Amino acid sequence: MSQPDLSDLIARTALGDRKSFSALYAGTSAKLFGVCLRILKDRAQAEDAVQEVYVRIWRRAGSFRVGQASAMAWLVTIARNQAIDMIRARQPATLEYDDAPDVADPDPDPEARAALSGEARRIEACLGELETDKAAAVVDAYVEGLSYQELAEKNSVPLNTMRTWLRRSLLKLRECLNR
Repeated sequence: MSQPDLSDLIARTALGDRKSFSALYAGTSAKLFGVCLRILKDRAQAEDAVQEVYVRIWRRAGSFRVGQASAMAWLVTIARNQAIDMIRARQPATLEYDDAPDVADPDPDPEARAALSGEARRIEACLGELETDKAAAVVDAYVEGLSYQELAEKNSVPLNTMRTWLRRSLLKLRECLNR
């Protein structure tokens, strides 16, 4: 659609001509939808934006000045601004410091820290009762997160041997901790 045709359709839309508005929609909706979709990156929101764009065009058609800007530039500007307004509307408002929710301190309190410290000492003592290579395998598996395969390669033992070591070591640790 040519610029003079668009300008004419906008001018007639300003006078309330619904047929001109329909023709304007038919000739420009695909482009304005593309503008909104590129900004919003969501098809449903872009469809909503285009609907609002045409409501604005209907209401503001009288403010379009031929010669001041091209008709398509005027339409694209309305679409772009609508899409940006929708992005701004979906961003959460920032909270004032006093309105911010209280968040519990994730660190344990002193009593819990003391209990954890005592537990850690008990676990270390029980690990000390295991053979050195088996204690190291338990730490590597359950603290460092190494897989059975990685542990088997690191200790140069078959995979099933490593599984047996870990199973027996955990049973001994449980027995020690229950004493």
